[in-house]
Amino acid sequence: MSDALDLTAMYAMHDALRRELTHLDRITIRADLSAAEVLATAAGWQLFKKALHVHHTAEDDALWPSLRQNLVDRPDDLVLLEAMEAEHAAIDPLIDAIDALLAAPDADPGHLGGLVDSLTVGLAGHLKHEEDAVLPLIQRTLTAEQWAHFGEVHVQRIGPDAPVLLPWLLDGADESTVERLLAPLPGPARSAYTAQWLPVYTTLDRWSPDTAWA
Repeated sequence: MSDALDLTAMYAMHDALRRELTHLDRITIRADLSAAEVLATAAGWQLFKKALHVHHTAEDDALWPSLRQNLVDRPDDLVLLEAMEAEHAAIDPLIDAIDALLAAPDADPGHLGGLVDSLTVGLAGHLKHEEDAVLPLIQRTLTAEQWAHFGEVHVQRIGPDAPVLLPWLLDGADESTVERLLAPLPGPARSAYTAQWLPVYTTLDRWSPDTAWA
């Protein structure tokens, strides 16, 4: 096992998701715009959903199974993994319910606000639970090879969306985090990030209406 797994990318993703939850909360309490109109047409909602889906499915498919294999004789820790999976499973229906409401002709602002609040509370609680209980467990029990496999699956699922999701991930990150996450990229990708991806991303007012990304 390794005591030196680099969890920078995990914390960066968690910080990015929390950042977007803050934007969601602000949008739903503003009186000068329609939250439903913003979420239905804003790139920010689409980017948030895409990043969250990539992150959680990579954990479900490539992280939890490795941990479960290593913890087969530790029932208390296996219960923790079951809790992680249950927390993931509770989040997707909230996103689906929000999208269904946004597609309705007359979205109820109160209902939308309640769903966004449930999503914010549920996801924020899950991220804290994972950081407090699971990331230390990962450091103690996961091999470097298993951790690398999870990272590879995560990167593969980002795939062609890297030009927008990587700047999104690093938006507001400190210099050390940016350097750590860009360092493994091939030279052409690092050059593209600096010369193309980041400049394009910085022009995207992602939480304004009619900025749909994909």
